[in-house]
Amino acid sequence: MASTSTTRRTGTLLASHGRSLAANTGTRTHALIRSRAVGPRASLRRYAQVGSTTFLGVPPSAPGPAPLPRAAASPHPTSQVRPFDANVLSELQRAASEHTGPSAESAAASGSALTPLTELVEQYMKRAGQVLGASLPYESRPNDERRVQFSRDATDAHAEVSTADGALFMVAHAVHDRTGKHKITYSSGFAVHAPGTADGQTALVTCAHTLEEIRHDPLLRAARPSPAVPNGELLSGSFVIAGPSATPTFHPVSSILSAMHRGDLLLLSSPSASSGLRSLPVNPYPVHPGTPIRAHFVADKPPETGPHRDGWTPWVGGTWRKWIKGTVVGYRDYAGREAKPGTYDSLAHLHFDPPPTPGSSGGPIIDEESGSVIGVILGTQLVNQVEGVRGWGVPAEMVYEMFSLPGLKLKSQA
Repeated sequence: MASTSTTRRTGTLLASHGRSLAANTGTRTHALIRSRAVGPRASLRRYAQVGSTTFLGVPPSAPGPAPLPRAAASPHPTSQVRPFDANVLSELQRAASEHTGPSAESAAASGSALTPLTELVEQYMKRAGQVLGASLPYESRPNDERRVQFSRDATDAHAEVSTADGALFMVAHAVHDRTGKHKITYSSGFAVHAPGTADGQTALVTCAHTLEEIRHDPLLRAARPSPAVPNGELLSGSFVIAGPSATPTFHPVSSILSAMHRGDLLLLSSPSASSGLRSLPVNPYPVHPGTPIRAHFVADKPPETGPHRDGWTPWVGGTWRKWIKGTVVGYRDYAGREAKPGTYDSLAHLHFDPPPTPGSSGGPIIDEESGSVIGVILGTQLVNQVEGVRGWGVPAEMVYEMFSLPGLKLKSQA
């Protein structure tokens, strides 16, 4: 019997991203359907097909604290802009003025220079599958100093704090023109440290589908048909946003170090953010189904009902976050079939419970026992009518595919 599944990513999901996934899962199967003609008539054998149907995800509503005060007036009409969007656009305007003004040289030296989205998208396409020269340490059993630990919040009996909180951030991809039209997508992310990276900077892990969404937005595509064509009417860029929820700090993304399209993963570089973020230990070995986990969930507002309604704390941009207790359910290969760790199966995706909230994409999944990252949140997936909706992510071993192995030199290595 053919099995079908419906996928819905948190944050937002691009239709073309879904087509590429469908292509990976269905191309070989369709090639087998055609059979040779026998006799005067051609026969057609039909095989069961395993695949997934992807839909455009519904983006979370924009976060909503009051806009931060700015000395200079913004060129866009903020009366029609959501509060935190206005903050992002103001930072975009400020960073763009530093990029072109007399302080451009000092901004570039400090790593706070803004890189336009058109350049980041070009890097995203060209550096897909690129392997960095640095190696990411194997930390399946990190020491007490490195392992992620959880404890009760002193101010809220239902909330928990974690040593991983200092490694988390929000990513905002933004574009707007002089008429006030704009587009902003948000996701979560976390920092990892690979000794040997340029200038000792920290690599920032996040999901790719929010960048995919904005790169296909008509505003970005129509306003600048080519990266070689300058357009003074368009401002764009990406930010890593971290720090206290009331006073977050915006760090421009300087470059995309690597990307993995089939894993929906990005490695970002933001030198100004590296010094203020803690790095998380990552486990390259897949854990078995039933393993207790903690997943970092983000929501516009805490749910009013359900088992997870308590314990949410304010986060960046007026959002709320919580470390949710859950369980690894299982794995799937690229064809959507069940896969098992410890075998030759390809562990393409990770299923876990409970399903994440919109805005959690790119956040870490932590093994509760070892205190290391064992996966990255991507969204939710309707497995079937019996199993229902599961959390959907990628195993952490896929993060290692963007870093070099010790003693191994590859042609795709940066």
